[in-house]
Amino acid sequence: MAKKNMDDLLKRRMSAAQQASELEVGNEAYETMFQAKANAAAPRFCELPINSLCPFRTADIGFHPYPPEKLRAFSQQLAEQGIYERIIVRLIPNSEQYEILAGHNRTEAWRLTGHSMIPAEVVEADDARAISIAVATNLLRRQDLTIIERGKAYRALLIESNRNGQRNAAYPTFGENRQRLEESSGNSTSGDFRQKLDGDSDGETFGENHQRYNARKIVADFFGVTEYEIRKAIKLAALIPQLADILENSPRKLPIACAERIADYDADSQRAFVEMCTIEGYVLNKSTIQKIAHTCPPPSAEHQDIYAAWRQARADEELRRAAPPKKITFDRRKFAPYLDKVGSDKEIESLFLEFLRQRIG
Repeated sequence: MAKKNMDDLLKRRMSAAQQASELEVGNEAYETMFQAKANAAAPRFCELPINSLCPFRTADIGFHPYPPEKLRAFSQQLAEQGIYERIIVRLIPNSEQYEILAGHNRTEAWRLTGHSMIPAEVVEADDARAISIAVATNLLRRQDLTIIERGKAYRALLIESNRNGQRNAAYPTFGENRQRLEESSGNSTSGDFRQKLDGDSDGETFGENHQRYNARKIVADFFGVTEYEIRKAIKLAALIPQLADILENSPRKLPIACAERIADYDADSQRAFVEMCTIEGYVLNKSTIQKIAHTCPPPSAEHQDIYAAWRQARADEELRRAAPPKKITFDRRKFAPYLDKVGSDKEIESLFLEFLRQRIG
């Protein structure tokens, strides 16, 4: 899709998202990406105790809560104007608790106003629809999301899309999906995630690979981005929290091109790069990271080996900076009045060397 057409599509989708409810946007995303009809059961409108609500935990969608100052301002707005849009929740099976699908910041801001109850829409949703509701409105409405926040949201959609395509039975229960999330968070490397998302795992059939490709394309088209942007965002979402924090809040200390290369390493290996990004006055560069990757290929390397490669790369860089230039150049315009009186470039070089010998000895 051409860039202009993609930009136009995104603008139209954003405009529609501003006018539609969160549930409508989430349902559209679900039906587009999962090729299934949203549950026809009407949501239940009610007021729920804020203490009965839990943050979204079916998947790691990565959206940061508002910082304290912004949350206080939002709370003041709600105190003056009231809740403008109900939060969306679903009941957690075998409990009296509800999982928030949309409205985390609204909930916290409303709590700050002193309220103990909050207007809500209770929906019946499988995990795929819950993830669609949780990410779609944020991705379309919020322009302040970081690339890592977007990457985690895309990743959640694609992981669920891949799972959905691999089974013919009903969707897993809340508990099953939660268990998978905990297992993947604890044991999978960034390489494992990308392998599953890009369809490169061993023994995979052409149909499964094609399905993954289609899922990524559908997500890209729906949100008006390119598949390259999705792959890049998902890759950066594999950074460990310390590096993700530096990239999001101190990007000058960790250029995005360096972050992409570091994300090729597993979580333990990535920890070796944290110190490099926190040295005052020092900034990693792509050349240094490339040398480290050449000496210590990802996805895994010992910390001491990474540090040794880094120190060698820095030493090589210092030598290059200290070395005299291999070629001396002059602005020919400044010498124009004299060049007509001199012959060849060789003669100019001889005159200049003679001048240096006389002045310096």
